[in-house]
Amino acid sequence: MPCLRPLILLTSAFILTVLPSMAQRGRYTSPEAKTTATIGGKVFTVDYYAPSMHERKVMGGLVPYGQVWCTGANIATAFTLGSDIQMGDLKLPKGSYSIWTLPTENDWTLIVNKETGQFHLNYKASLDFGRTKMKLKRLDTPVETFRVDLRSDGGNKGTLALVWERTEASVPFTVIP
Repeated sequence: MPCLRPLILLTSAFILTVLPSMAQRGRYTSPEAKTTATIGGKVFTVDYYAPSMHERKVMGGLVPYGQVWCTGANIATAFTLGSDIQMGDLKLPKGSYSIWTLPTENDWTLIVNKETGQFHLNYKASLDFGRTKMKLKRLDTPVETFRVDLRSDGGNKGTLALVWERTEASVPFTVIP
């Protein structure tokens, strides 16, 4: 029996320390994702969770029309600006924001919020920096897993695009020197 005591202690320590951290990492079914681009010599990053279709109807279903969507899953999508930008009607100072969307069948609105790191159901309109319209494009081929693209359009111009199912919603921006 004395030989079993160290084994029992070691097993207990493993269960109490390692297993909870493994469970925490597996807490969300949508994996973490990140996209980064250098535009106008400045770095821009989007950190998000990427849900998948899994044979579900996404637009107008999982992503309901006429309601604010967290633009991803789990934790609000974070958009970090390496410089001030002009995005549609918004002049955004350098910093970090959460992005949300208000989709309808025919148009989308990008919502830039001052709060970051909040759970995807904890949207607070009172903390909105502002809103701007997005360009909507129907894709020929469905995209299984939600994706955020940051595209350099040359010089100090870029595009933020949200791509999922057969939809691409995008908005151009300009880096302010």
